[in-house]
Amino acid sequence: MVRIREEEQVRWHRHGWNTAGVVSLARWGVNHFPRALSDFIGHVGSWLAFRTMKAETAALVANQRVVAPGLGERELRALALRTYRSYATEHADFFRSLSMPRKELASMLSPLSAFNPVCANGRGAILVTGHIGNMELGGVLIRALLDLPLTAVVLPEPDPGVHALRLEIRAAFGIESLEVRGAIDTALRIRRQLAENRVVAVVADRALGRDRVEVEFFGRPTGFLRSPALMAYVTGAPLVPSFILRQEDGRYAGFASDPIEVTQTGDRDAALQTAMQSFARVLEGHVRAYPHLWYQFYPYWDSAAGS
Repeated sequence: MVRIREEEQVRWHRHGWNTAGVVSLARWGVNHFPRALSDFIGHVGSWLAFRTMKAETAALVANQRVVAPGLGERELRALALRTYRSYATEHADFFRSLSMPRKELASMLSPLSAFNPVCANGRGAILVTGHIGNMELGGVLIRALLDLPLTAVVLPEPDPGVHALRLEIRAAFGIESLEVRGAIDTALRIRRQLAENRVVAVVADRALGRDRVEVEFFGRPTGFLRSPALMAYVTGAPLVPSFILRQEDGRYAGFASDPIEVTQTGDRDAALQTAMQSFARVLEGHVRAYPHLWYQFYPYWDSAAGS
């Protein structure tokens, strides 16, 4: 793992809505306004984002053109708007979850859930996911309902206020945040976490610098992180593809696919690529089923194939 480059920060995260002021105001409104009013504000706000964030909207349409090639331009734009609205709704659900008692949190889970990460063999487990669904809410549910020791591998947010807020929220639930630093430092810290039989969560569908392996994703060569598979190779911990996806009834289904064991014999690079390709296939299936929950607000394939 390496430090994220400045241009990648701009491409992925920086726009006028991703600031501490906006996030704090949204959190306050969700927790103080009647739900109908806060939902209406989110509905209008996401429409404004769709209309005013022209580069991000164009990127969503371009990405969805690959994911759903049978849709026309009008349908793709409707899907982009739905993505903005899903993003706003999921943030509101996350903010609400922070003050919920355990029973109410449990009511957020859909009966479709199939979530049983492997963490009983002393090697820990690496939950690997993509930028799909409600990742932050997933962390809250894992800690509050499953009581698993959880460490989230995170990149610093461009806005220090947003970053501090996210760290504070995770810490309040006993979720440790492991910030990406130098390659050796980050790898050693993850290895220590797994040796303590902890669950380590990593978002892997965006490569960072040299931390990359090429997989086929929607029929295109795409750079994913290499480090999750490398950590699995070194430690023997399984990779567990994991997702928390909002259903039509407003509840969330947590999915954990069969663990991916990274073979420790033969060619190492081939083993790492095979493991991440297996994850890419699982992620692709979920993105096809829930295209409005895949949050890539930049030209994904234009960047994913680059260095």
